[in-house]
Amino acid sequence: MSKNKKVQEPVEENTTAVVPDSISLSDLQVLLQIVDLASSRGAFRGAELTQVGAIFDKLSAFLSFIAAQQKAAQESEASETSAESAE
Repeated sequence: MSKNKKVQEPVEENTTAVVPDSISLSDLQVLLQIVDLASSRGAFRGAELTQVGAIFDKLSAFLSFIAAQQKAAQESEASETSAESAE
């Protein structure tokens, strides 16, 4: 005589966090173009232009810095590759 026992299995919870889409450098470049376009079309008031311009300058400087770093890394990689092939 066996008794039917219901065994509760542990419930697995979905504990993986949902990671939102990341922002790429091309997204930031598009954002810079959007701000430029919006300001040229008069989307901002005069009092807001100082803040918009400051953010525009920061974003532009950041993108220029990243572009320079990427160029230097590519040149370094190219020179290492040519040095290895010469040996």
